[in-house]
Amino acid sequence: MSAKTRTLTKLLSSATTYSDPTAKNLTRSAITSAAPLASSAAQELNLKNYVRFTEAPDSSSSSSSSSHLKPSQSDKSSSSKPLSELAVESIRIDTAASISDAKRELCSRINSILCGDTDDSPLSDEHLLDVPWLPTISQSSTSLRRKENTRFRKQKWVFNSSQGNRFGLLLKLCTHKLGTNATINVFGRLGRETGVKEFNAMIEVCIEKARNTDDEDVALEEFHRAYMVFETMRERGFKIGEETYGPFLMFIIDMGMVEEFHFFCDNIKKENPTSLTRLAYYEMLLWIKVGDEDKIHMLLADTHGSNASNFNESYLAALCEVDRQEEVSMLLDTIDIKKVSSKESRERIFKSLGRLTLESHAKKFILELKSTDDEGKELSNLIYSYAKSIPNIPVEDILVKFKNLQDELKVVSSSVSYEKLIKACCESLEVNLGINLIDSMFEDGLTVRIHMFNSLLTACYASCDYNLVHRIKSMIDDHNIKPNAETYRNMISLCVKMKDFDGAYGMIKDLERLNISPTVNMYNAIMGGYFRQKNFDKALMVLKQMEASDLTPDSHTFSYIIGNCSSEDDIIKYRKELDESGVTATKHIFMALINAYAACGLFEKAKQVLSDKKIPIDNLNEIKSVLVSALASHGQMTKALDIYDEIKQDAAYLEPKSVICLIEHLQSEGELSRLLELLQQLKDFDFWDDGCARIILYCVRHKLLGPAVDLLKQRMEKCTNETATEVLFDEAFCEIAETEPTDVQFGLDLLQAIKEDIGIRPSRRSIDFLLSACVNAKDLDRSFIVWKEYQTAGLPYNVLTFVRMYQALLASGAHKAAKILLENIHDDDPHVCHVLTACRLTFGKSASDETKEKKKTTKKKEKKVK
Repeated sequence: MSAKTRTLTKLLSSATTYSDPTAKNLTRSAITSAAPLASSAAQELNLKNYVRFTEAPDSSSSSSSSSHLKPSQSDKSSSSKPLSELAVESIRIDTAASISDAKRELCSRINSILCGDTDDSPLSDEHLLDVPWLPTISQSSTSLRRKENTRFRKQKWVFNSSQGNRFGLLLKLCTHKLGTNATINVFGRLGRETGVKEFNAMIEVCIEKARNTDDEDVALEEFHRAYMVFETMRERGFKIGEETYGPFLMFIIDMGMVEEFHFFCDNIKKENPTSLTRLAYYEMLLWIKVGDEDKIHMLLADTHGSNASNFNESYLAALCEVDRQEEVSMLLDTIDIKKVSSKESRERIFKSLGRLTLESHAKKFILELKSTDDEGKELSNLIYSYAKSIPNIPVEDILVKFKNLQDELKVVSSSVSYEKLIKACCESLEVNLGINLIDSMFEDGLTVRIHMFNSLLTACYASCDYNLVHRIKSMIDDHNIKPNAETYRNMISLCVKMKDFDGAYGMIKDLERLNISPTVNMYNAIMGGYFRQKNFDKALMVLKQMEASDLTPDSHTFSYIIGNCSSEDDIIKYRKELDESGVTATKHIFMALINAYAACGLFEKAKQVLSDKKIPIDNLNEIKSVLVSALASHGQMTKALDIYDEIKQDAAYLEPKSVICLIEHLQSEGELSRLLELLQQLKDFDFWDDGCARIILYCVRHKLLGPAVDLLKQRMEKCTNETATEVLFDEAFCEIAETEPTDVQFGLDLLQAIKEDIGIRPSRRSIDFLLSACVNAKDLDRSFIVWKEYQTAGLPYNVLTFVRMYQALLASGAHKAAKILLENIHDDDPHVCHVLTACRLTFGKSASDETKEKKKTTKKKEKKVK
């Protein structure tokens, strides 16, 4: 730590600005030794296109605007010219065509710099950036000077809101490739003034690099570069806010460097004296990180009994983050909540109270704030902040706590707090609770906005509570809430999910009364419902209804129709209609074509869809993934795996749904290694969990005990939902019972491994399935072993257990034992009696009974002969 501290102190004390003569050499070396950018190929391609898109406009005709995408022969021949010469040519050549060519070449060369395409070219020369990109060349002719000024203005980059994010990505790309010095130089020459956001983005890249490396020297070097950017901001007079100094301080705190922290804070205080209260927050975090208890208590003692409420707020926020409950309780006694600076700070305090379940302090603060007349409805929001932050509390308990505190403290309800509660209900898919809250809002006379109903309708769809749409519609109608098109689209979709097509059409008729125009999406929802029901005639009828309403089918309409074609002729017909309609072919169209061809058995034509030049490059990988799923789903596993291997070779990835599809259909023996490889590609837990469960069942099906137990262990480590884990174990033993031929011993081995290696007690259902496996295998000895497992697991025998064991005894021929067991089964339940009778009919009678029946049959035959 001491060596690291000395090194960084030396770096900081010798910090220079970008005006230093050495900066130029740093810029040049940064380009020649640029590290590869840790971003995907797709991101680089988008940014490369963005560089082309943002090049300075030309006065030449628009017809040549796209010609720069591919270099001409003259471009190639002039590639050896110095960049500075190209720049001068772009300004001094007289003809418009020549100007256009020279400028395109200049932009192409600059694009090569930014995107790293410097192989076998003189672009890494030391004079690479010594180019007057925005030159001020003196001209004797007034007309030439006017043209020069016009060209200067055109070369200024003008950005709208949609370009801002792309510019941020471009700047980060340059910082990764070129370094901070070169990036500032590059964007300065482009005429783009570097502002606070741009500087902060560069600082973020440097701090990220410093955090991600294991090399201490590299980390200190990257931190020094970030500090240089910070110094440049100071020199240019930018205000140093928390978004700038926050990442620095958090890095220093995480590294535990105390001297550097104070050095840096001193500079921040000079530039921004108003930052003192926020610096107190970081100082408390520092002492907590290094474990200096004396400093922590000294800071708290300095503010004890004083009016330094802002400092107390900062200390409180830091202490709450690490759950220092003793110090938090002590600090809460000194805070005057009425002097807290802002509503946001008060919310943070109440969230902290919730995390630490300090309800008495929360009540105390609410009562103190009630004495202030202008606090009114804010108190309800503070109560929500407290209740929502209580750890491990379900949403229904949040509502109970919120209402109890509100009633106890006699706080006026507010629309803001109710909206947040409704949002929490929607996120938890507790739609009924959200609807009840809407009722409460109406009772309290609060304003209910339509977006709350839209959120509830979306939650209905996600939670499969489709029938709640009628209750929500009644509330909208009864209280004269004005719905919008989004509201009706959601309600129509829910009716379609319930197969209530009459209700969906009834809502479309209501639109005329409400003076709302129907949309294509509303009809698409109905059409999709009919297609899911395989009712093709009704689905095509919807298309005619759309045309009657003067609505033009969109890409989703055609994707539904094409995706459900049953013959190649139909595919050709609707593809022709699509072309004639002028609707742009989206990724959904190409996906529908693939699925349609695959469903018709035309697998080669499904693969040929990928060669369509209209496919957007950004969607190509997603469409390839759909092709993999389509081929796998229709038995073409070899072809599906070939496409998958091509995707891997292109350094791309397979969509998670397609990975699950491959796992589902790759069930032949000997494919475990491939399945585990596919599982590694699933980064999202929900998809990984689904894939893992499928592979576990594969292992059970093919009696691979070791891999099955390993996967169960991995799932136990990642999944905290005990119910979901228990269900997976039940499914595994169900698979054992249903697999032919039944291997009860494998089931017993798995049961033992679960108990010993994983430490989980099996559920009753798991043992029930294992006993059913004994019935199917007619295995008497192992039936008794499984029978004892109920006692070992502490599970008392019930009627169903006795019935299953009765089945196992009958199936294995132990009729005497079955007869004895039958005495323990109560026959007062008619359903149980029916099952027992069915068991006897299914598994037959005992050998002695069969012998007696044979003797009786023989005697009857002898009598007939006589």
